[in-house]
Amino acid sequence: MSIMASLPEQPGSDEAVTLGVLGDLTGYHLRRASGAVAADFRRALDGTGMRQVLFGILSVVADNPGINQGAVGRVLGIQRANMVALINELVDAGSIDRRAAANDRRAFSLALTPAGVSAMRECAHRIAAHEEAMLADLSAAERRVLIEMLGRIEARGGA
Repeated sequence: MSIMASLPEQPGSDEAVTLGVLGDLTGYHLRRASGAVAADFRRALDGTGMRQVLFGILSVVADNPGINQGAVGRVLGIQRANMVALINELVDAGSIDRRAAANDRRAFSLALTPAGVSAMRECAHRIAAHEEAMLADLSAAERRVLIEMLGRIEARGGA
């Protein structure tokens, strides 16, 4: 079952171009879908100064006040060196409060500031609208199944 892709008309050719083996590759379609979702996500957050990775950090910190920086990085799959720069960016923006952890002075405890809570709410509202538009053709049950299936694929990534 090959999927056809329409290309702009080229001089002397009005035939559709097929994807060949790509049409049957799940990974190809996941990558294309991921790109489409990411591009629309960026548009949804335009003007907020927020990116997907920063929103992810805010989301985890919001649900786990006092969590240490390393744990946030591990749960989101962010390398330690990158995590430091990202947290610095959020601290500089006034969205995250970083303090030495009470139980381990070498680790940092994170919490959202009032500005971080506000940014989180605004972005969550925009993201909900983005997801509603992107997934409008899927029922609520189909969305739950999609998330479950993607989670199963993601879990295999560490195997």
